[in-house]
Amino acid sequence: MTAKNGIISQPSPYSVTETIDRFATILQAKGITIFARIDQQTEAEKVGLSLCPTQLLLFGNSKAGTPLMVAEPTIALDLPLKVLAWEAADGKVWLSYNDAYYLQQRFALPDALVKNIDVIVPLVYQAFL
Repeated sequence: MTAKNGIISQPSPYSVTETIDRFATILQAKGITIFARIDQQTEAEKVGLSLCPTQLLLFGNSKAGTPLMVAEPTIALDLPLKVLAWEAADGKVWLSYNDAYYLQQRFALPDALVKNIDVIVPLVYQAFL
């Protein structure tokens, strides 16, 4: 796992598509809403450009996110939560996401609300089992 600029990147043993599929399956099993899945490689190809496999998944829970936006409306810039599966030039696949504590600092969130966004790490580990 690496962390840079508030972004945590976890190596994935699966392809980009399988990584996102596995993550989405866990979200669905937990009743977490998936708002969008964007295949950025496909979108690049539509305009004649090349991009390594890259997919973005937007997800969340209004019950958890709304109190954050009440406390600090600008956190909506980073909500819903996101994970990005991407293939590096060396063929290694990564799953990247915002560090909840980085978001806490960025938006001066109280400790009591961090639990509302500190959900990705256990989900990632479940996806990689």
